[in-house]
Amino acid sequence: MKTNHITHIIVSFLLLFVMACSTKKDKLVNRKFQALNTKFNVLYNGNVALEKGIIDLKSQYKDDYWKTLPVERMIISDKELQPGQKSQNANFELSEEKARKAIQKRSMYIDGKEKNSQIDEAHILLGKSRYYEQRFIPALEAFNYILFKYPESDKIYEAKIWREKTNMRLDNDALAVQNLRKLLKEIKFKDQVFADANATLAQAFINLEQSDSAVAKIKLARDFTKSKEEKARYRFILAQLYEKLNYKDSAFAMYQTVIDMKRKSPKAYVIHAHERQSSQFDYATGDSIAFLKKYKKLFEDRENRPHLDQLNYQMAMFYDNQKKTKQAESFYKKSLRRNSADQYLVASDYRNLAKINFDNAKYKDAGMYFDSTLTRLTPRTREFNAIRKKRENLNDVIKYETIAQQNDSILNLVSLSKSDQIGFYESYISKIKKADEEKAKAEKIASEKASRLAKGSDDNNNDIEKIDGASPKQKSMDGFAQDALGQPNFGPKNAGGISEFYFYNPQTVAYGKLEFKKKWGNRPFKNNWRLSGDQIKGNANEPTANEQIDVQTEDETAISKNLDPKYTTDFYIKKLPTDAKIIADLSKDRNFAYYQLGVIYKEKFKEYQLASSKLEQLLVNKPEERLVLPAMYNLYKIYEIINKDKALAMKNRIVSEYPTSRYAQIISNPNSKETLEANSPETIYANLYKIYESGQLFDVLEKSTTAIDQFTGEEMVSKFELLKANTIGKLQGLDAFKKALNFVALNYPNVEEGKNAEKLLADNVPKMEALKFYEDKPNSWKILYQFENKDSIATKPLIEKIKKFTTNNKFATLKYSVDNYNMTQSFIVIHGMKDEEFAIGMASVLKEFKEYKVQETAIVISNENYKIVQIKKNLPEYLTTPKTAPIEKIVFPVQNQTIPLETPKQKNVQNATPMPPNGFATPDKSADPTPEQNLKMIQEKMKNNINNQQTLTPKRP
Repeated sequence: MKTNHITHIIVSFLLLFVMACSTKKDKLVNRKFQALNTKFNVLYNGNVALEKGIIDLKSQYKDDYWKTLPVERMIISDKELQPGQKSQNANFELSEEKARKAIQKRSMYIDGKEKNSQIDEAHILLGKSRYYEQRFIPALEAFNYILFKYPESDKIYEAKIWREKTNMRLDNDALAVQNLRKLLKEIKFKDQVFADANATLAQAFINLEQSDSAVAKIKLARDFTKSKEEKARYRFILAQLYEKLNYKDSAFAMYQTVIDMKRKSPKAYVIHAHERQSSQFDYATGDSIAFLKKYKKLFEDRENRPHLDQLNYQMAMFYDNQKKTKQAESFYKKSLRRNSADQYLVASDYRNLAKINFDNAKYKDAGMYFDSTLTRLTPRTREFNAIRKKRENLNDVIKYETIAQQNDSILNLVSLSKSDQIGFYESYISKIKKADEEKAKAEKIASEKASRLAKGSDDNNNDIEKIDGASPKQKSMDGFAQDALGQPNFGPKNAGGISEFYFYNPQTVAYGKLEFKKKWGNRPFKNNWRLSGDQIKGNANEPTANEQIDVQTEDETAISKNLDPKYTTDFYIKKLPTDAKIIADLSKDRNFAYYQLGVIYKEKFKEYQLASSKLEQLLVNKPEERLVLPAMYNLYKIYEIINKDKALAMKNRIVSEYPTSRYAQIISNPNSKETLEANSPETIYANLYKIYESGQLFDVLEKSTTAIDQFTGEEMVSKFELLKANTIGKLQGLDAFKKALNFVALNYPNVEEGKNAEKLLADNVPKMEALKFYEDKPNSWKILYQFENKDSIATKPLIEKIKKFTTNNKFATLKYSVDNYNMTQSFIVIHGMKDEEFAIGMASVLKEFKEYKVQETAIVISNENYKIVQIKKNLPEYLTTPKTAPIEKIVFPVQNQTIPLETPKQKNVQNATPMPPNGFATPDKSADPTPEQNLKMIQEKMKNNINNQQTLTPKRP
C-alpha cells in the first residue's frame, strides 16, 4: 500500500509539473511556476553576466579628469557593431541570450496580456545588454516595447530612464530632457530611481552645455543616491560644474567634501580633488607654507603612491608659478618617471619643461620636449596645432640663436687683450681638466664594477646604488635609468625601468669594453683591425684590471702635465680669427641673426620683452645701415604695446633721422591709405614682377636687391628673393641659379617660397643638369646673332636689317626678338622657321644679298637646343658637342606662376654630326651650297611651304 501511495504522489507531482510547464494555460500554478523559473533561473544568470560585463567595462574605462566627468562610465567605440558580429564582451552576449531565452520560452501572452510577471524585466535585461554592446537602436526598441506592452509594470520608471540614456547616446539630448522632466513629475517616491533620473537629466544638460541647469539636478542625484561611489562622483562633477561657472569658492568647498569622505570615496576622486584645489591656489598671496605641509602629508601617505604622477605635477606647478624653475623642472621629471597612464598629464609635463627650456634659451632641448608633447596630444586639436606651429617656428630660433651666441662669443674674445684671452682660456682649461678627471674616475669605477660583475660579485647591487645615487627599488619605482632621467625622448624600458638598449647602460658598456680588451688587446680604430699586426702584441700583453688602473693613473698624470694640446692656451688662441674681413663677416651675420630673432619673437611668439632686448642689443652693436631703420620701426611697434613713453621717443627719432623713409611716412600718416599702398612691399613686388615678365632682367636684378634691403624683416622678402633667384638663373646660368635657390631654401624654410626653392633643387635642377643637346626633327628653328651688351648702340644697324628682313611680305611668318644671354652678351633671334634647310637659306640670304649684307656670324639652332643654351649658358659647348636626346618638361615656379620649358619626348640619337666652331650649322656635305643655289632652293621652298608656315609669337625662354 505504501508503494502505491508513493507512486500516486510521484505521478501527481509529475502531472502537476507537466501542467505547470505549459505557457498556453492561464492557471495560477502556470503563472507562478513560469515566473519563478524565469526569475531564479534564466534572469538570474543573465543579470550575473550583465554585472560581470559592467565591472569589466568600468575597469577598462579611464576617467579624463581634465574634462567634466560623465555621469556614466562607458567607453564609446567609433566602430559600430555590425549585424551578426559578436560582442567584444562575452558577458553582454550571454546576458542578451538569457533575456531572449526568457522572452521566447517563458512568455505567457494570453488574451492580449502578458501573464508572466518577469517578462518585463527580461526586456529590460535585453535592452541593457544591447545598450552596453553599443547597439543603441535595438536597445531603444526593447525599452519602447516595455512602455508599449507593460504600462503597469513596476519597472516602468527604470525602463523610461534607460530609454532616455539611449536617446542621449543617439544625440537626442533635447528629447531626453523633455521626457525626463515629465518622468520626474510622475515619480512619487524619492529613492534610487529618483536619483538615477536626476543624474541622467544632469548628463543631458551637460551635453547641451547648460551647466547651471545641470547643477540643480546633480545636487538631487547626490542627495538621494544610496551608492557611496556615486555620491563621491556626483560631488566631484558638481565641483567641476561650479568651476566651469567660475564659482571658485563653491568649487573649492565641494572638492573638500570629496576629500572629507576619505575611504568612503575612491582614492582617485580624492587625489584629483586635491589637484583641482591646488589649481585654484593664489600663488601670489596664498599661504605657501600650508600648501607645502599639505602636500608633504600626501607624499608620506603610502596609499597615494599610485598617484605620485599627479602629486609631483602639482608640486612642479607650484614651483613653476613661484618662478623657481629648478625645483619645478625636478618635479616635472619626477612626474614623468612614474610612467603615468594619463597621456595628457605626460604631455603637460613635457610642454611645461619645453617652456622652461625655451625661457632659459635652451632652444634645442625645448624643441625636443615639444616633439615629445606632440606625440601625446590628440592631432588636429587647437592645442596640438598651436604647439606644432611653435615647434616649427623654433627651427629659425635655434638657427639664429646659435649664430648669435657663437659669433658674440668669438667677437668678444677677439676684442680682448692678449693677457685677457690667456686668462679666459686658463679658466676654461681648468674646468675641462676637472671634467675629464671626473670622467676618468667614473670610467675606472665602472670598469672595476664590470670586472666584479663578470666574476659574480655579491657587491654589485651596492655599487650600483652608490654610483647611480638610487637603489634598484627606487629605480623600479621611478621607471627610468640614470641616463634617461628627465630627458624628453626615452629608449625602451624593461620591467625594472632600466633601458633595454645596450649602450644606454654604462655598466654593460664598461663590461663589453673589458671583454673586448681581454680577447683582442689594445686595437687601433681603423679598417681591417682583426688582421692587424698588433693582434699578437695585444694578446701577449693582455692587460689586467690592475694594469688598466695604472694606465688610467698615467693618463691622469699626463693630463696634469698638460701634454695634450687642448690643455694649452695657444691651442685655442691660434683659432681666433685675425683677418679683418672674417671678423666683419662674423659681425654682419651676428647682427642679422639678432634682427631675425627680434622679428620672430615679436611676430610669431608675441614675446615682446625678449624681442625688444634683441633689437636693442642690435642697435648697440651698430649694425649696417639696412638693418637700423627696420629695427627701430619694430621697436616702435613693440613699445606701443609695452611702453608708451619709449614708443613716443622712438617715433620722434625715426621721423627726425629718416624723414623721407617709408617707415616715417607710415608713422606720421598712419591713416593714409595712398601712402601705405604706394610704398607697400606688395605693390612694389607686383610692379617688379611685371618688369620681369617684360624681359628687363637687369632692372629686375637691381630693383629686387634694393627691395630686399629695404624690406628686411617683412614677409614679402622671401618673394623678392625667389624672384631674384629666377632672374639670376636667366642671366647667369644653372650654377648661379642653384646657389640662389639654395640661399632661399636655407633662409626661408617655413614659407611657400622656401619650400618652392627646395622643390626646385630636388626635382627640376637635376633634370636641367641632365639636359644634353640632341638632333631630332624639330618643327621650329632659330637664327642667332650674338653681340656684347656694351656694344648695343653699334648693334642698332644689325637690328634694323633684321627688322627689315622679317617684315618683308614674302617672310610674313618670321619674327625677331632681342634676348638676354648672360650678364655681358645678348642675342638677336629670328624665329619662325620650320626646318633646318630653310633656316640655313635665310642666313645665307642675310649674308649675301646686297640689301642686307649681314657680316656677323649666324648660328642656326633648333628651338629645343636654344632652351638648353639659355638654361646652361653653354653656347661654346653647343658648337662643338654632339647632340643627344632631351629629358622632359621642366617648370620654374615664380611666386604663384610657372614658366614651362617644354622639350619633346626622349629619343636617343647616335653618331650625331658635331657643330662647326664658327658659322651656322650645316648638314654633313662635302661643300656648302653657293648663294645662287641657296636662293633657288629658297624660292622652291617658298612656293611649297611659305603659305603653310605658322606664325610663332616669340617667347622668352
